[in-house]
Amino acid sequence: MSKHTAYHRQTITIPVGDSFCTAWLYLPSGVQRPPVVVMGHGMGATREMRLDAYAERFAARGIASVAFTYRNFGDSGGTHRQELNVKGQLEDWEEVLAHARSRNDVDGSRIAIWGTSFGGGHAITIASRHPELAAAVAQCPFTDGLLTALRTSPGESLRLQGLFIRDLLATATRREPVCLPFAGAHGDVAIMTAPDALPGYQALVPEGGTFVNSTRARAIPRMIRYRPGRRTKKIQIPILFCVSSTDTVAPAGPTLKYAHRAPRGVVRTYAAGHFDFYTGEPFEQLVAEQSEFLAKHLSPQTPEGLR
Repeated sequence: MSKHTAYHRQTITIPVGDSFCTAWLYLPSGVQRPPVVVMGHGMGATREMRLDAYAERFAARGIASVAFTYRNFGDSGGTHRQELNVKGQLEDWEEVLAHARSRNDVDGSRIAIWGTSFGGGHAITIASRHPELAAAVAQCPFTDGLLTALRTSPGESLRLQGLFIRDLLATATRREPVCLPFAGAHGDVAIMTAPDALPGYQALVPEGGTFVNSTRARAIPRMIRYRPGRRTKKIQIPILFCVSSTDTVAPAGPTLKYAHRAPRGVVRTYAAGHFDFYTGEPFEQLVAEQSEFLAKHLSPQTPEGLR
């Protein structure tokens, strides 16, 4: 068995409120009660969009993973399909974390969290709430919705505001929700219109997989109000920030400013773009450094066959 396949994977269902999150549990072969890292993706993305690539490498270091999909997306439950709800997603994180802590096949006393993009912002928030965690990784994290929104042109802001108002009216009159794409081309009305956004999302979808490029417009003000970077100074655990210096989605300036406020933060920058982090040489560098960081703070055993 190669070092990249030394694991067993199973699909699990984790109750959250009156619904559920679906997740993959990765258990490294030859390790009894391994430490575990809880993994959440970015805006609108599901676990099939390359979370498995990271989880496989962590398993090779003797670290289990619970990689989950948020409610309302993918094969997870939720009645408000494609609705991005910051509060709801943070509830997902809390329940998945509690589930990982309660399992008998992993060591609930050795838990880390890993989030990317919008999920990287969530990882910052959760890390600030849980000083008992062993470590956290925030990859190209979303840190400040207000500062990101201020980069939007006045014309684009007005169009987004119009969609938001129409969605509220649709709810009040029980009509179909008003939606917009997560990612679009320049000139489109979408949450992200950077040149690498739409092809970046599409590159993460596995063969035969799907990505629903749509969310309700009511998500817009929620995102603007979400400023997880302001919580970094409250994080008491070791946290690794992996920052793209050329990021078109989560600007590096605010991210680095916030990251350096974390008392036990480790900050690393990469020339690769936001969506380059998931494949090729940037991925290889990132996953190797993240594996080392997690192994240092989780102290996993070496899986049998890899000694």
